[in-house]
Amino acid sequence: MGDTWTAVPGAAERARSVLATAWSCAVTADGGREELVGAHTVTEDGRVLLRAPEDSALLAAAICAPRGEPSAVLEFADVAPVPVRNRIRARLWIAGWFAPEDGGLALRPTRVVLRRPSGAELVGLADFTAAAPDPLAGAEAHLLTHLADAHPDAVERLTRLVEPDSLHGAVRVRPLAVDRHGLTLRIERARAHGDVRLPFHAPADTVAQLTERMHVLLAQAASAACPRALQRHRADRDR
Repeated sequence: MGDTWTAVPGAAERARSVLATAWSCAVTADGGREELVGAHTVTEDGRVLLRAPEDSALLAAAICAPRGEPSAVLEFADVAPVPVRNRIRARLWIAGWFAPEDGGLALRPTRVVLRRPSGAELVGLADFTAAAPDPLAGAEAHLLTHLADAHPDAVERLTRLVEPDSLHGAVRVRPLAVDRHGLTLRIERARAHGDVRLPFHAPADTVAQLTERMHVLLAQAASAACPRALQRHRADRDR
């Protein structure tokens, strides 16, 4: 395990993952706002290329801008692929200047903000430019839906790795996210929810490596005491 490995993706990597996998974005420019679906691509250095419709207000703003480079803000939402309560896992805002490129418009970022449940964070432009998306980002939706739909028993077994107090009052547990560093479970209660992260013993850069990491977690879960059984034992003991 390298010294640079961490159990949680950094903000720049997370931002690039959201940008790489989002299918739509909201564009605010020159006082107007419009939603674009399947209209953006991303360059290696983090510039966003937009193919805006001919009647787009953004194109009009680009034509009418005094310097020919209108400012704009792009907003992306990271939506959990598995149906859970509160499916928005993160939001990403990128502010910058548009310039014509390859028949479309390219946004040159000047400010990047990532908002996660833990709060909003300003992402340094140098870090954002240098970062790459999580290597599992493109496969995450398929991996999580397959785990939730085809292997609910495995999800149930993984709760043995969760502290019993975190499962108190749980009515449903679903896989919320997976990245090279770990798996996150969403624990839903009657009127609230919480997330628990199960870190891998080493980063997974491929789906094959992820499969091995998941097998390790399941093996650990198989040898752990069931937290729900512990809850029942404690409740019986305290009566």
